[in-house]
Amino acid sequence: MSHPLPSSGDALRRAAETMHAVRERCVWTQQIDHDDLVPYLQEEAAELVDAVEAGTRADLKEELGDLLWQVLFHAEIASRDEADPFDIDDVAEALAEKMIRRHPHVFGDAVATTPAEVLVHWNAAKAAEKHSRTSVLDGVSSHMPSLALAQKVLGKAAQVDVEPPSAAPDPATEAELGDALLALVVRARTEGWDAERALRRRLRALTDEVRAAESS
Repeated sequence: MSHPLPSSGDALRRAAETMHAVRERCVWTQQIDHDDLVPYLQEEAAELVDAVEAGTRADLKEELGDLLWQVLFHAEIASRDEADPFDIDDVAEALAEKMIRRHPHVFGDAVATTPAEVLVHWNAAKAAEKHSRTSVLDGVSSHMPSLALAQKVLGKAAQVDVEPPSAAPDPATEAELGDALLALVVRARTEGWDAERALRRRLRALTDEVRAAESS
């Protein structure tokens, strides 16, 4: 017996209802929990980055959808938690409330005429929300890619006047190589460059060179 797909006129609601139906009727999906989804979430996020940096508009739309599916999947799992359930509507409502708080220059009386002023409001609102944090590093995920994590931690270190170690000009050990790599990230941060993106782009070029060599 076939089951009709949800037909809500709201596309986002239809996507959520589709996820609910899949969870109800797909035996594989029923066995998945939050931890099981993590590798898929990481993969879909990486594919979205590829689409942003090197894909087509069609790729971007598809990968945004795939990442949205992961959000819907996690919310559907959470909605069935016996101890502390919440659903996609709760997620969306909490998101809207947080973004309204963090944009007082949009939804309140605050004024911000430059990106720097916007950042001041954002950081003030975030600090008020996260008042229980005891370190500038609280909330920084160790699962970020190493270059991106280095750039993030360097920014946090600057907030408390911690200087990164100096780098040997010609590293002779793995530890010295770490210092040299960190020094490159310091340079990237100083210049306003994205170290992680720079390496991704160079690796894409190298990949193209490898494929060209294979085809010839």
